[in-house]
Amino acid sequence: MSLTRAPATEPPPGGDPAAVAPSPRPAPPRLPLWPLWLMFGLVPLWWLLGGFYLGWPLLGALLLALLFTRGRVPLPPAVGIWLLFLAIVLVSATQLTSPASLLTFALRLAFYLTALVVGVYVYAAARERAGLVAVLTPLCAFWFGLVALGWLGVLVPRFAMTTPMEVLLPGGVAGTPFIQDMVHLTTAEYSARSLNPIYRPAAPFAYTNNYGSAYAMTLPCVVAYTMLRRQGVLRWALLASLPLSLAPAFLTLNRAMFLSLGAGLAVLGVRASLRGNVRVAASIVGVVVIGALATLFIPITDLISKRVDSSDTNTDRLSLYTEVIRRVQESPWLGYGAPVNVDTVSAAAPIGTQGQLWMVLFSHGVPALVCFLAWFVAAAVICARATSAAGQWLAVVPVVCLVQIPFYGMANQNLAVAFFAVAFAMALSERERLMRWAEPRPPARLDAAVPA
Repeated sequence: MSLTRAPATEPPPGGDPAAVAPSPRPAPPRLPLWPLWLMFGLVPLWWLLGGFYLGWPLLGALLLALLFTRGRVPLPPAVGIWLLFLAIVLVSATQLTSPASLLTFALRLAFYLTALVVGVYVYAAARERAGLVAVLTPLCAFWFGLVALGWLGVLVPRFAMTTPMEVLLPGGVAGTPFIQDMVHLTTAEYSARSLNPIYRPAAPFAYTNNYGSAYAMTLPCVVAYTMLRRQGVLRWALLASLPLSLAPAFLTLNRAMFLSLGAGLAVLGVRASLRGNVRVAASIVGVVVIGALATLFIPITDLISKRVDSSDTNTDRLSLYTEVIRRVQESPWLGYGAPVNVDTVSAAAPIGTQGQLWMVLFSHGVPALVCFLAWFVAAAVICARATSAAGQWLAVVPVVCLVQIPFYGMANQNLAVAFFAVAFAMALSERERLMRWAEPRPPARLDAAVPA
């Protein structure tokens, strides 16, 4: 066995103490990207196994374990706001009235924690890489899974299957409607009792609204990647997937999806015009033209009108929102811990659903809602500092989320998607700021006029 000499810690006799410098501490190993690929890149597999929902926090726990193994890691800006939100959510568990609601509470809390872990992991992984664009590729793989499974909902909308996860769960747990929706495989959402049902793609999610929410969040990330990477097979595959994605996205008939994307594009357009960024403006025009061409083949306006006329979705939502506002006055600080089923509203859904804003307000109280909204507002302000075309596209993700919050639930995988995009945008913005500081300043002109 060979022996190596340990570095000297004391100067040799008669030597200069200053001549012996402490050996530099080796840099910690970089965070690997394969866990992000495992989590976001294999979504079709997790969906087929029935573990897309229940397994998602476990994949987040894997990221957390790697962060603990790594040791000290940088935290994204404004993370303290989210930690305060998590603390309030945890305390609100004291308001739960039944042991059965503890399971759904724990699952929602796990999604909130997983989103934070994903954000910290992506932020740290992007900061320590010279080519940070590789960190964004798992989210592009998530996009491909979204498009492929969305087309499955278009082509075989009645397809359903019992998954391995559904078989492994105890009958009492798997039979719960909330859990059943998560573990039983379906490709589209529709009314089985309707003689002329409207099929709305949903896979890999249980509900089509989640699909529309994920689509609106991920689209800016895909455009940003094509601007960061000027060549390569993945770039051209993403460009080809953009028009292909419109059919399943449009057929979800999600009005809030269109509203949030429209708001994001409007904000992006205003910023591009103020900064004179022609490249961003051209990309906006390209996306809008592709969407307009799709309406020539998909009568989206007529389909949405038909769905609204044949359902009571607006009335049901309004009754739920009104009941939340009435009841939260009785428990404004910590809410009720979780949504509850009542017979006093016209909707079949529990009070505190049909929108993340109402879920947080009813389940965890006014302070929790303030923290939840404050984090997205802070993220929008911080990401808006980006100067590159890709950074400006990524900066609209928190804007999209803020528009969706009153209409779509986010206590699911989409919250992790949002944190992924925002954390990457923050790291990119910091990289751009450091590069601007490192640019050499032009020397002062020697012939400049000197004031008398």
